[in-house]
Amino acid sequence: MTAIQAKPDNPIAHLTDADIENIGKELDAIREQIIATRGEEDAAYIRTVIDNQRKLEVASRGLLLVSLFPPAWLLGTAGLSIAKILENMEIGHNVMHGQWDWMRDPKIHSTSWEWDHASTAELWKHSHNELHHTYTNVLGKDNDLGYGIMRVDEDQPWKPIYLGQPLWNFVNALIFEYGIASYDLEARTHLFGKGDKTEFRRKAKSVLTKIRKQMTKDYVVHPLLSGPSAVTTFTANVTANVVRNVWTHSVIMCGHFPEGVETFTTNSIEGETRGEWYLRQMLGSANISGSPFMHVMTGNLSFQIEHHLFPDLPSNRYQEIAPQVRDIFDRYGLTYVEGSLPHQVASAWHKVLRLSLPNGFLTNDRGAVATISESVVVSIDLQDRNQSTRAGFANAQAS
Repeated sequence: MTAIQAKPDNPIAHLTDADIENIGKELDAIREQIIATRGEEDAAYIRTVIDNQRKLEVASRGLLLVSLFPPAWLLGTAGLSIAKILENMEIGHNVMHGQWDWMRDPKIHSTSWEWDHASTAELWKHSHNELHHTYTNVLGKDNDLGYGIMRVDEDQPWKPIYLGQPLWNFVNALIFEYGIASYDLEARTHLFGKGDKTEFRRKAKSVLTKIRKQMTKDYVVHPLLSGPSAVTTFTANVTANVVRNVWTHSVIMCGHFPEGVETFTTNSIEGETRGEWYLRQMLGSANISGSPFMHVMTGNLSFQIEHHLFPDLPSNRYQEIAPQVRDIFDRYGLTYVEGSLPHQVASAWHKVLRLSLPNGFLTNDRGAVATISESVVVSIDLQDRNQSTRAGFANAQAS
């Protein structure tokens, strides 16, 4: 994952300035095409998703009222897990991106939506929409790269503490919503005595209030409403939240961290043109192949490349424009990084492990861990080749 500017064989060295600006113009045209055709069908889509999500949550919580019976616990927990994933991924994330603001529906608008999550909408929109999507994969600028707790680049000096990286990444997956809340709060910055203390206290108060409301709802109110099933309802809510956290963490890892995704140096974005910004989004993201149901469950972030190019376009249109985007990759000799969910998860975790160790440790076949982790990625890759064709040409190199 060495920054693209530091690679001996730069995968975009063959592009001229004119090529890059033409890429920008072609992508602008795709954007305008979608904007011009947004309409009732798109509005009906998001309203249907919201309606179904709410019905599923109500039905699942109804089943949990009698969760002393194992089938009711199992069905209720599964339904609640899916409902929470849908609310966070396909609804909350995308509504707060402003994808549906054009509908001018005050109930489905980026300025009014508050999601079922530990982080407040206000803080998340700043750290995600304003910072991450502006500085995508720029080392030292995009804190989504490792969330400040992981080594994310070979050129980043290795320290023994990074040996724990796989463990705390796993823990972070289990409590992901709270990790994101802390990240959005910029708690790490204030821990080292930086930033406006008054503003931090204000933000911290809003986050703690939000967490208290979420915990009261899931771990007090609904269990109490279940009467004799209070304990099983409590465990069901814990399970649903953990499932939602692990799923969200996995999808985000797949979109930003698999092998083949590029990073960029800070000085590379000085004077960046629109075409260059587009190019950075193209190379700094990865897609997940799969079924329509899986795309909905990922919030259509399985089309992470298209999402990073057009973060405020309706998510249901990403699959439609993906072939046009892939065609641009093909024609300009760029690698469209895509794989099945198992492949991308294995690839991302392989990178977490690889960068937790000194440079070259795994490639030198030192130890069983290296052999096992690499064989997992290779075996899944072999299974995945018939499902996904990767764009690129002989000299285009993935990291």
